[in-house]
Amino acid sequence: MISHHIHHPWHGVSVGPDAPQVVTTYIEITPSDTVKYELDKESGILKVDRPQLYSNVVPALYGFVPRTYCGDHIAELCMVKSGLKGISGDGDPLDILVLTEHRIEHGNILVQAKPIGGFRMIDKNEADDKIIAVLQQDGMYAHYEDLSQLPTGIIERLKHYFLTYKRSPGGTQQPVEIPDVYGRAEAHEVILAAMEDYRKDYGEG
Repeated sequence: MISHHIHHPWHGVSVGPDAPQVVTTYIEITPSDTVKYELDKESGILKVDRPQLYSNVVPALYGFVPRTYCGDHIAELCMVKSGLKGISGDGDPLDILVLTEHRIEHGNILVQAKPIGGFRMIDKNEADDKIIAVLQQDGMYAHYEDLSQLPTGIIERLKHYFLTYKRSPGGTQQPVEIPDVYGRAEAHEVILAAMEDYRKDYGEG
């Protein structure tokens, strides 16, 4: 079904043999980017989504986990964990943000990341989980095993980015909410659910 996507970053890259403990991650944007790039789903080429508003710069490497999809399993997991009703998946690959001390200045690269937690984010009744990970073997961050070990200031900075990055200029309406922050075990659950959603919708690739 997707054989023509053999070099596609979403469909043509393995999540890795050690998932969900370690996942291959495709990086779309970095802290040095002044515009938000995202993958064009059809072609697999990075495109400009929109300029970053004000000083709202992504605080770490940001991208997605290949061969994941936020569909029915992700939606169900979100509803079970949050008690909310009427949630659907956002129809995108699973988002991930990777902490590193290294100055990586361009996207369109693959890194190995170790998930340590995540944010349960709701965007217009769609589950839009954000996995938080550390770059494997990173000198500053690799020793963190769970989101609860991170300094509070880092977690608040990440949360602030996601709560404001979709807000329109001058707008006061909060487009997204983060009702829950979770640790490594639940991050692994979310990744496995997104991998299952991908298999359900796209097959094995």
